[in-house]
Amino acid sequence: MGMSGKRKRNDDSDAEDSKKSHAEKKEQFRPAMIKNKEKRSEVHAKLKQQKKLEKRAKAKARDAAVKRAIELGEELPEKKVPRTIENTREVDETVCKPDDEELFAGNDADEFSSILNRQQNPKILITTCRFNSSRGPAFISELLSVIPNAQYFKRGTYDLKKIVEYANKKDFTSIVVVHTNRREPDALLIIGVPNGPTAHFKLTNLVLRKDIKNHGTPTSHQPELVLNNFTTRLGHRVGRLIQSLFPQDPEFKGRRVVTFHNQRDFIFFRHHRYIFETKEIKKIESKGKKNEDGKSEKVPDHKTIARLQECGPRFTLKLISLQHGTFDTKGGEFEWVHKPEMDTSRRRFFL
Repeated sequence: MGMSGKRKRNDDSDAEDSKKSHAEKKEQFRPAMIKNKEKRSEVHAKLKQQKKLEKRAKAKARDAAVKRAIELGEELPEKKVPRTIENTREVDETVCKPDDEELFAGNDADEFSSILNRQQNPKILITTCRFNSSRGPAFISELLSVIPNAQYFKRGTYDLKKIVEYANKKDFTSIVVVHTNRREPDALLIIGVPNGPTAHFKLTNLVLRKDIKNHGTPTSHQPELVLNNFTTRLGHRVGRLIQSLFPQDPEFKGRRVVTFHNQRDFIFFRHHRYIFETKEIKKIESKGKKNEDGKSEKVPDHKTIARLQECGPRFTLKLISLQHGTFDTKGGEFEWVHKPEMDTSRRRFFL
């Protein structure tokens, strides 16, 4: 009896272990483990269809719950927010808060305060690197149409320090240097005059106005400036540097909008104008609506539609470095420099 009891216990334990191992294997099963190609694709298609049906069933259940809540006058079920890289970014202590008194006190004493407080009008000098390219002049001519009070000066053989001295004497507030490589603009250098700072941006995805389908032609009105998602201390400073290039009194009659949109530390530049169009409304033969007095209300024949027309250019900027003072390669002190070892996580952003 003793030996038979032990054998039964061992058999039971072996059966339990086999069930566990079978369940683990079932959990770890993936279509990629099937060696037969036809069978693998068949199983993969079945799993994909099953997931699709489950997703559709969840959507139907959610819509039914919302409809039921509206009919009963109850609170709507909480809407799930999809997980994105932006809303799961790493916690950053330098993110600006609305009640940050130190930040606002610093705004009144920084290098851009005189322009942003309308005590001084921005005056921009645009130049190139020493070796210009074929697309460089076309890009500069479009920058001149985007930035008011901007003037182009040919670089020639002048050193950048000499250009900074000249800009300071002629009361320029900023210098924009367009750097080119292999006939393509690939970097922008924005220098605040006379006290800096100097920002070095990598320039990519340049599309000139002539290459944009159905592009518009901008007027000479001062544009409205839109800055999005410059949330950290560094982003706030870069945003104020960009803001100092434009006048602070936009002329809304021109319907021009210049946008710098920061997303995942890439700054997307767009230049649009508003267009208002009047379209006829198709009349449907039906009984007209009546107001409180019993008189029939007049249905409008036309409606106004607003849309955006892109004027160009279109490009993307990425901050490489931010330097104290004006441009100085040897003795310059940097506020921030991007290094490869900083890219440890896809969810870590600096602007």
